[in-house]
Amino acid sequence: MAFYRDFLGFEITYQGPSEDDIFFGIVERGAAMIMMKAVGVEPVPNHTRDIKQGIMRWDAYMYVPDPDALAAEFASRNVTFFLPLMNNDDNLRGFEVKDADGYLLYFGRPNTL
Repeated sequence: MAFYRDFLGFEITYQGPSEDDIFFGIVERGAAMIMMKAVGVEPVPNHTRDIKQGIMRWDAYMYVPDPDALAAEFASRNVTFFLPLMNNDDNLRGFEVKDADGYLLYFGRPNTL
């Protein structure tokens, strides 16, 4: 959750059930909310699986109205981009970031150009 707070500008709105036993948390930024839970197994990000079996490579898609401005903000926070801001083959404009557990997040919108 610290990665989302410190690098991506999310607010931690819940962690618990207690300070000495944190296995569930919620981070929020604007209308975006991500719930996280420690389930005692190693993370398995989608991009590490065989995507030919119909698995989307992103673990989360977050619609943002201005991906250019968000990419600039993230760059100012020293976020490392997995794929930089660009127009992709799916007619989306956005960028990819890996979180601290290797999950791949896409921030973008349909390309209107």
